[in-house]
Order: sequence, then structure tokens, then C-alpha cells
Amino acid sequence: MTQLNPKTTALVMIDLQHGNVVRELAPYPADQVVANSVRVAEAWRAAGATIVYVRVSVGELAPHVADRALPRLKVVPPNPSDLVPEAQVQPGDFVVTKRQFGAFHATELDQILRRRGVKDIIMTGIATNIGVESTARVAHDLGYDLVFVEDAMTSIGEGNHEFAVRNVFPLLGRVRTTEEIVAAAGQA
Repeated sequence: MTQLNPKTTALVMIDLQHGNVVRELAPYPADQVVANSVRVAEAWRAAGATIVYVRVSVGELAPHVADRALPRLKVVPPNPSDLVPEAQVQPGDFVVTKRQFGAFHATELDQILRRRGVKDIIMTGIATNIGVESTARVAHDLGYDLVFVEDAMTSIGEGNHEFAVRNVFPLLGRVRTTEEIVAAAGQA
């Protein structure tokens, strides 16, 4: 693991919200992804890193003509866009609201990161191949170095997760486990 400097590192957690955690996800259940994201957040917050929670405003997603839509929820929770309390947002953390798959377009995310001198982004979230991957591709294009926490993300189908983790993310950055990322915070 390359040494990460907490002062120039941000943890960006994607869509740990009610409308996602109720979905059938794989390879990891939502509660494990949230718990692992919280472990990473606690370690890196204590080390002095920037912590960012991203949520999608479900009601504001622009409909597009596409061959296949995202699977709709059978039962929509009353607050699908709200972050789950288990995500443990703390004072001083940032919450960014997006209205599309990726977290950079038409949000303040890049400005938050640049004003804090962030160079490295650690990523977790739901869904691996949608919100996480869309955000990661733009982050890479913007010059950020990326670290993906494989067991702190999941998707709508194990194959979707596996493809991104094995074929896309290694081209954009480094893929690590929760244990490795938590240990790296202790070495920073």
C-alpha cells in the first residue's frame, strides 16, 4: 500500500442511503458495506482526512432514453435520498447531493476537495458499477489518485461489482480491502 497523507486524502462514500440499502445487493449486503465504510471513515477522520458523503436526490434524477432502466424498488422507503443513520455522518464531514450517477457534475465536490488540497481519494459505496464507477472515472480525469475499498462497495448483481473491481478500477487506481485501508490510516 502506498503511503497516503491524511492532509491530502479524502474518503468519498457514495449513496449510503435508504433507497439503496433496501435493494438486493451482491456480493456484499448493504449493512456490511455501510459498516466497512464507517470503519474506514472513523480511521481516516481520526487521522485528519477529509470525509465526504455523497447522496443522490432520487426525485431529481433526470430520466433518459435508455435500453434498460435501473431496477425500480418494489417498496420505496419514505426517505430514499436520506443517508442512513448507520453511516454516522459527523460534524465537520461534508454531504454532497448529486442528481445523476456521478458525484462531480453540477455539485461542489471538486471545489471541496481542491480547497483542502486533496490529491488522493478513497472510495466506497453503492453501487460499485454505477455511482462509484461514474464518480471514479471523472475523478481520474480530474487528476485525483484513487483507492477503491473492494469490500466497502457492492452492486445490483455480483457480476457488475466483479467486472468493475477486476477490469475497470485497476486501470484507474488501487483496489484494497477495508483492513488494508484502516491499517494505512494508522501508519499515516
